[in-house]
Amino acid sequence: MVADSKSKSDISFAGTFVSSAFSACFAEICTIPLDTAKVRLQLQKKAVAGDGVALPKYRGMLGTVATIAREEGLSALWKGIVPGLHRQCLYGGLRIGLYDPIKTLYCGGSDFVGDVPLTKKILAALTTGALAITVANPTDLVKVRLQAEGKLPPGAPRRYSGALNAYSTIVRQEGVGALWTGIGPNIARNSIINAAELASYDQVKETLLKLPGFSDNVVTHLLSGLGAGFFAVCIGSPVDVVKSRMMGDSAYKSTMDCFLKTLKNDGPLAFYKGFIPNFGRLGSWNVIMFLTLEQAKKFVKSIESS
Repeated sequence: MVADSKSKSDISFAGTFVSSAFSACFAEICTIPLDTAKVRLQLQKKAVAGDGVALPKYRGMLGTVATIAREEGLSALWKGIVPGLHRQCLYGGLRIGLYDPIKTLYCGGSDFVGDVPLTKKILAALTTGALAITVANPTDLVKVRLQAEGKLPPGAPRRYSGALNAYSTIVRQEGVGALWTGIGPNIARNSIINAAELASYDQVKETLLKLPGFSDNVVTHLLSGLGAGFFAVCIGSPVDVVKSRMMGDSAYKSTMDCFLKTLKNDGPLAFYKGFIPNFGRLGSWNVIMFLTLEQAKKFVKSIESS
């Protein structure tokens, strides 16, 4: 586990990868309705005076979830779950599986003794986040495209019939390179959020364990996971909004173009659109993922040592 300096010698890379991928997928299944709400809120444009639009369609996390469920059915809240699981198998497995080896590398090798400096933890997490999302970007693109599609008028065909159809349609109509649309803000977002999650989880857990009454148990893991999620959202929300808008709308020419148009048209607070559902999503996601990961690694370790 990232918060345990001894873990790198306790379990193989394959074991860590499988445990991380499983835990990330389980957390994804549990929290994707909040992610769908977050994407809809982020893609919602500010109403222009005189255009006949009195109120935005989606208002708040619970309101967005209720609107989607009422208009499109409960299953619409799990739109994008297939590419979401594809993403977590690749991204979740790689970012955590590579974290300890790269952290060891940055510390000068396996002979390093003592506490790993926070700067090394952050640098290692930035690196693994960037590497992992570079591999997994096509799955993220398809996930956002599927989540962004709302209720259609009667008789109107859907843009994509499913995840696999989305992959093939994008390649056929836009080219292979289109699968890496938004790679710039996506690398920025995921490397930053990965650093915030892994480094802050380590730090919060380490701090709590020094306090009287705390031990390495579920309560400590839960509080550490919430801290990691909150810090990740505060730092990563602006690039997350830019990423979602670029992937959901092809009208933007570049990352900077998307940033400037969002700032000009919707104001600076637009970069924190969907903050509450994003924290609800990342906070609960981190708690579920880290709690599951702790147990999954114990299980894999028992298999490997038997």
